[in-house]
Amino acid sequence: MKIIDGGILAAKGFSVASCATGVKRTKVDMTLLVSDVPAEVAGAFTTNVVRAAPVNYDSAVLKKGKPIRAILVNSGNANACTGKVGIEDVHTSASMTAEELGCLSDEVMICSTGVIGVPLEMEKIEKGIRYCSRNLSCEKDKAHESALAILTTDTFAKEVAVEVTVADKSVRIGGMAKGSGMIHPNMATMLSFITTDANVDRTYLQSLLGSSISTSYNMISVDGDTSTNDTVLVMANGTAGSPLIDADSEFEEVFREAFTYVHTELAKMIVKDGEGASKFVEVSVTGAKSDEDASLLARSVVSSSLVKAAFFGADANWGRILCAMGYSGASFDPSKVTMRYRSEKGKIVVVEEGTPLNFDEELAKKILGENVINLDIILEDGSSEAMSWGCDLSYEYVRINGDYRS
Repeated sequence: MKIIDGGILAAKGFSVASCATGVKRTKVDMTLLVSDVPAEVAGAFTTNVVRAAPVNYDSAVLKKGKPIRAILVNSGNANACTGKVGIEDVHTSASMTAEELGCLSDEVMICSTGVIGVPLEMEKIEKGIRYCSRNLSCEKDKAHESALAILTTDTFAKEVAVEVTVADKSVRIGGMAKGSGMIHPNMATMLSFITTDANVDRTYLQSLLGSSISTSYNMISVDGDTSTNDTVLVMANGTAGSPLIDADSEFEEVFREAFTYVHTELAKMIVKDGEGASKFVEVSVTGAKSDEDASLLARSVVSSSLVKAAFFGADANWGRILCAMGYSGASFDPSKVTMRYRSEKGKIVVVEEGTPLNFDEELAKKILGENVINLDIILEDGSSEAMSWGCDLSYEYVRINGDYRS
C-alpha cells in the first residue's frame, strides 16, 4: 500500500466542483462529486432516531441497489427537523442535479451538515447546483477545495488517498471527511466520502464498509453527542480495469487493508480536530476476553468526560479510567489490570495487575502534557484487543458550542 496525494480525486473517473452559495457567510459551502460512469455505492447512516431529510432520502436510494452517478453536499445548514419542506427540498435538489448531469434523480445522493431546524435557502442551493454541475473538474487541486466545502466548525480539511496493486493494475482509494464536534461511537457528527476506481461487488462493498466502520468511526469520541446527519458513502466505479473484488477474491485482503486504512485515518483526523481539543489520545486495550469486550472497554474510556477532563489537566487520574471500564458493560478482572501512559516525554506505569504504584507524579505530568498521548490498558482475560481515539475536553469546547448559531 502506498500513500498518495489527490484525496477524493485520487481514483480515476471522478470529478468535482465547489462553490460558495451564500448559505455560509463567506466560505465555500457546496460541492458536487460525480463519477464518469455509474458507480456501485455503499452507505452507513446515523443511529439517531431523529434523522435529517437527506439521510432518509439517501437510505431509500441505497435500498434500491442501483449504481449512482453523483453526491451533492452542502454545509452550513443540516436540513434536519425541517418537516415536509425539508423533504421536498431534498427531492428538488436531487432532481435538479440529475437534470444538469443528464442522469436519473435516484442516481444522485444528497448530504447536508450544519445548523439544525432551519429550512434551506433553496434559491442559493439551486444556484450552487447549476454552477457546480457546469464546472466539474478532475484536476487534483480541486479535491482540496471540495474537502473545504463540507466543513462546519472544523479547523482543517480531512483528506487521504492510497494506491494498491490488483492484478498488475493500480487501484486507488481516496476520501474526505468533516467532523469536529458531536462525535461519539456509533457514528458521529460527520460526513465521509470515499471513492475508488476498483471494480467491487456491491454486496461485498456494503459488508466491507460495515466492518471498517466498526474499527474506525465507531471507535472515536470527542464529546459524547451524535447527530442527525451522520453519513458515510462509498463510490466504486471500476475504471481502473482491475478484476472484480468480492469476498472470495484473491485480492480481497489487499483491498480490505487499504480501504480500512482510509477510514481509520479520516476518523483520527476528526478526533485531532475535536472542538477545542488540545490533545489527541489513543487508547489501546489488549488481553480482553473477546473482541466485543475489548471494543466496549476502549470506547468507554475514550468517551468518559471525566477521563477527557483529566487529560486536559495532565492529571494521571487512572481511577477515572478504571471506573469508565467498570460501567462499559464489558467483562474483565479489575484485579489484573495494568495501565501505562506514553508520549514523547517517556512512559510510566501507574497501576500493575490491579495494584496502584507509587509513580513519579512530575514525570506523569510531563508525559500527559504532550499533544499526543497513548494509554495502554493491559488485561489478562484473553487475547482480544481494540483501539479507540479521542481528545481532551477543554474550556474552548464550551465557548465554541455556546455561540454555535451566532
